[in-house]
Amino acid sequence: MKHFFTYFILLTTLFANSQTNTKPYDYFVQFNGDQLSKKVNILDVLNHSLINKYTEGKSDYDINQYANLFKLDQKISVNGNFTDSIPYYQVTIPIKNRNDIKQFMQKMHVEKNADSIPTATIEDFPLYSLLTSVNKGSSMAWNDNYLVIVGFTKKYSSNLYDIPEIQEEITVDVAPDEGEPIGESPIDINTPYTIEEPIDSTAVSTDNYYVEYDLGRAAFDSLQSIQRNDFIKSLFEKGFTAPSSDKINATADISSWINYSAAMSSFYESYATLSQFTTYNKFLPSQKNWGNLVKGINLDFYFDNDNARVEEIIEYSKPMADIVDKMANRKINKNIFNYFPDKKPLGYMSYHINTKETLKNFPNLMTEVLNSAALTKDDMGIVTDLISTIVDEEATATLFDGDLSMFLLDVKEIEVTSKSYEYDDNYEEIEVEKKEKKSIPIFSMIFTSTHPTFGDKLIQLGVRKKLLVQKGNYYEIAGTSGKYGDLFILKDKDVVVIANSRDYFNTNNGSFVKEVKKDLKQNYFLAKLNIPEISNAYSHTAETKTADIKKIDQFATQFSDITLQSSKKLIDNKLKIELRLNSLKSNKNIILQTLDFVQELSK
Repeated sequence: MKHFFTYFILLTTLFANSQTNTKPYDYFVQFNGDQLSKKVNILDVLNHSLINKYTEGKSDYDINQYANLFKLDQKISVNGNFTDSIPYYQVTIPIKNRNDIKQFMQKMHVEKNADSIPTATIEDFPLYSLLTSVNKGSSMAWNDNYLVIVGFTKKYSSNLYDIPEIQEEITVDVAPDEGEPIGESPIDINTPYTIEEPIDSTAVSTDNYYVEYDLGRAAFDSLQSIQRNDFIKSLFEKGFTAPSSDKINATADISSWINYSAAMSSFYESYATLSQFTTYNKFLPSQKNWGNLVKGINLDFYFDNDNARVEEIIEYSKPMADIVDKMANRKINKNIFNYFPDKKPLGYMSYHINTKETLKNFPNLMTEVLNSAALTKDDMGIVTDLISTIVDEEATATLFDGDLSMFLLDVKEIEVTSKSYEYDDNYEEIEVEKKEKKSIPIFSMIFTSTHPTFGDKLIQLGVRKKLLVQKGNYYEIAGTSGKYGDLFILKDKDVVVIANSRDYFNTNNGSFVKEVKKDLKQNYFLAKLNIPEISNAYSHTAETKTADIKKIDQFATQFSDITLQSSKKLIDNKLKIELRLNSLKSNKNIILQTLDFVQELSK
């Protein structure tokens, strides 16, 4: 019985592995049609009147024909590699019928007339059909279940601008020395002759270069086509299996993952091909350097009835995750809450990071990123020692401890006096004062600085230079009232406030403060825009046009707010960042709501 279970487990494992294609990809994007179709009928989205408006009369964009060909309620994926010897991408789409796909392809590539050259060829093999297009960078194949598009992303590397320079031959006629006999002329004066135009050797060489380039490009494209077809053959000859990745979140409506180190390596390789930077290529971070910091990044999309959200998850290496965890784990200075508004502001952002830990780990981060064969361990030791010497993290961190909060409190109209110059009847220049109304945002910015003397000395320097004017316990910033209102600086021990209104500070007892405190216990970064409140404040200003007010009101009745937050705690070395758009309505999926909204705005 024991052996039976052992064999059973091995057989199950083998069967499971044969049913999934889990190659190491550099990127993977998956449309989870089976998940999204539970929330919204995808045909309702594709047949929305807004989309039909732009596809009407265009046979190539007939949505229904695609819906009849493809299984949109199943998984569709795009995957590929940057770092393969032959970099490629692959698109995999589940289909309904093999013959229908063939007929569709034949219709798409039909010859315009009897004398025209076919734009594509279709070959039928027992397990799949292959379409090869003329002058296309991709090939297409399909079997009974899937359509696959494969493209190679490597470009022809010949440089068009590297045209060889032609040195012109310069001949100089030298007069013969006196006393030497002059030889007979080789030209028979009795024989007629013509003077031919000189040949431009540069033009000939340039033409040859372009001919060679075209031949090289044609050979390259031909080889690429053969390699793509061989690649497709390897996918289908033993039975095609749809690609999959354990990095993909099956509960998301759309899930994607990218190997960060491979992506950065690909970027730097492209950058390195520029000849003017080849001297510095050896100093660029390698794939291994980036892999030692960030392993990969997920982007997952969710579309519900009352919200749409994007979740970004950054997966760090263990050493990097330990550093990020220390940086994000800051105990907030509670004194900042004394200057938070009582009521919910129109929008706000609150960011809290451990500056001391950030500065302490900065040299190590630089060492990891810049580590290369061109820089020895001793070289990097000099760099890190220099940074550590110049930057005293203990003292520097007190200049800005790590608490930073910004608030958009209101939008108000103020009367602004401006001066201009005009000419009187005698054409003499005169100064004219004009008063006009102007809408300005009422805002405040709060940060902490625990340095014992720097802040006070900086303020006193501003007073001496007449940049600041003391008004009780705060200092007005000179010359700002005409543009930003009465901008001022207030310093209360280790809290510094820069604002243009003192009407919104509270005593740390407002309902908004309690809400934010609760959220900041879980997140080191928090931001929110209250759409109806912003719309209401902006639409009541004199500068807003009637047409704009209507659009603003429509936006305000459709959506409630936009939020952005990032968690303090890392789970399995992963940091999560979430962006969310919340809707005021929930009668239909937010995709359809958004299409309705855009259509209404376009009327």
